[in-house]
Amino acid sequence: MTEDNSRELYDRALSVMPGGVNSAVRAAIEPYPFFVRKGEGGHVIDADGNRYIDWVMGLGPLLLGHDLPEPVQAAIQQKASEGPMYGTPTPVEVDLAEFVVRHVPSVEKIRFVNSGTEATTSAVRLARGYTGRNKIVVMQGGYHGAQESTLVEGDAENPKPSSAGIPQSFSEHTLPVPFNDEDAMREVFEEHGDDIAAVLTEPILGNYGIVYPEEGYHEFLREITDEHGSLLIFDEVITGFRVGGLGCAQSEFGVTPDLTTFGKIIGGGFPVGAIGGRAEIIEHFTPSGDVFQAGTFSGHPVTMAAGLETLQFAAENDVYDHVNGLGDRLRSGLTDIVADQAPSYTVTGTDSMFKVIFTREGPGPNSLEEQCTAGCRQDPTCPRYDYSPKNAADVKNAETERWRRIFWGKMKEQDVFLSQNQFECQFVSYGHTEEDVEETLEAYKKAL
Repeated sequence: MTEDNSRELYDRALSVMPGGVNSAVRAAIEPYPFFVRKGEGGHVIDADGNRYIDWVMGLGPLLLGHDLPEPVQAAIQQKASEGPMYGTPTPVEVDLAEFVVRHVPSVEKIRFVNSGTEATTSAVRLARGYTGRNKIVVMQGGYHGAQESTLVEGDAENPKPSSAGIPQSFSEHTLPVPFNDEDAMREVFEEHGDDIAAVLTEPILGNYGIVYPEEGYHEFLREITDEHGSLLIFDEVITGFRVGGLGCAQSEFGVTPDLTTFGKIIGGGFPVGAIGGRAEIIEHFTPSGDVFQAGTFSGHPVTMAAGLETLQFAAENDVYDHVNGLGDRLRSGLTDIVADQAPSYTVTGTDSMFKVIFTREGPGPNSLEEQCTAGCRQDPTCPRYDYSPKNAADVKNAETERWRRIFWGKMKEQDVFLSQNQFECQFVSYGHTEEDVEETLEAYKKAL
């Protein structure tokens, strides 16, 4: 396998881009990332002609894979040929808005923006404007984009910016608590309840190895926010239209948030974000309300067409049966492999998301026949329950360096492209096949 072209491209990129990349996670591959030339189905081909089974799928947006079905591709090409954009509303953005409102339980109205970061930034501003309060509760290790209100680490007593360039005073309005910790959430509301505008959480922690909620946790969040007059915001940038199908993760968990943020799949692989929720709250966005939000490229017609056709194709075909079936096969096969070769490790994920977390402790190989068979569900009756990651700190304590420095490269040598670190999700697409799954499971056996 040669990587001469990727090495040369990275050398050039270092001269003109910080770190040689336009998003930090892309530089996590050592000694340099491979540069992708094109995608085909469930595969990518790099600048040197090497082909990999792709389980990254653009970090989630590509539900249909790299080869778009003809109606999706035709709609994108038609909109692009009609003109790039206009600075006025277009019919297709109304069509996509109506589709989302019909299918997602929490969404009565929606505002389209250009990225997941822009969506969560706008949702936080909206929550503060609607409630007249300042503080936002977030989950430690949850990721809500590159924005000042959520780039915060520490705990509720000592929050601090997790990036240079953010004033300490900003972080004082953000209260980080551990995911799945009801007691910590109660303490925060007891001390700050009158000034908490919202609790912002991913339904499933998707940027920290895939951590599933314990039973009743989201119901608890719904109750405590209602009790204190705060909003509940689900960040479904990752899970939206992937977990729970067209109803998103909130439909699978049966909990309706006040606001939901979207990205990735809702734009069919093009830059997008959105904020949806109760009409009385969304109406506080300008021009109907007093919370400013605007963007030149918001509701871009090509993106709107890609998102609408992607979701319509998923609604009319066997997309979710296909991707979820392959996801189950992957997690089930990985559970068997881990039980045999690395019994302390934890298989996580649901629907078309999967990951193996290199947890350091487990119940021992003799207990693993009774564990969750297709991804950890935080089941108290499972022998692994006390050892399974329940929050970001648990994942961070896993063997992250072993995953990144040894395991990832071993998988790449077998032509399998996994996410660049232990924390990012891996995704199944409609372009993947049973053969891709079997080849990947064999690669895991050898790499582990």
